[in-house]
Amino acid sequence: MAASSSSEKQVVLIGIDDSEQSTYALNWALDHFFPSPIFKLVLIHSRPTATSAVGFAGPGAAEILPIVDSDLRKIAARVLETAKQLCFNKSVNDVTAEVVEGDPRNVLCDAVDKYRAAILVVGSHGYGAIKRAVLGSVSDYCAHHAHCTVMIVKKPKIKH
Repeated sequence: MAASSSSEKQVVLIGIDDSEQSTYALNWALDHFFPSPIFKLVLIHSRPTATSAVGFAGPGAAEILPIVDSDLRKIAARVLETAKQLCFNKSVNDVTAEVVEGDPRNVLCDAVDKYRAAILVVGSHGYGAIKRAVLGSVSDYCAHHAHCTVMIVKKPKIKH
């Protein structure tokens, strides 16, 4: 698939959150793809809705939701700031960063389409089969549904 013009860079989209697996994946991608004459970096953080984070809607929910929403906004801003700082520290200054509210599976797959990403990079949380079955793996979902190559970066296990 050729780019429409020789100057148009291909997008490497990285899903970020506040986990060490996400930080590892971002660092890995920065070390292996950037700085680059052919790639442009887009960071996407999916922020849960206050309702999904609280997990109930009933008496009292109306009072607590704005507080939870405010906390989620602060966390999202911190996640983006930390990720951008990592990029700047590695001399990657051309970074697009966005927070999108919703389920990370849908948010990342939609962002792939929106930015016409060539590759999506996600970290692996390394959950066991049961936890993965219950939570649903974001990386598994993206590998099957994103319209681009998906790279799942695993943090090496430390041998004791």
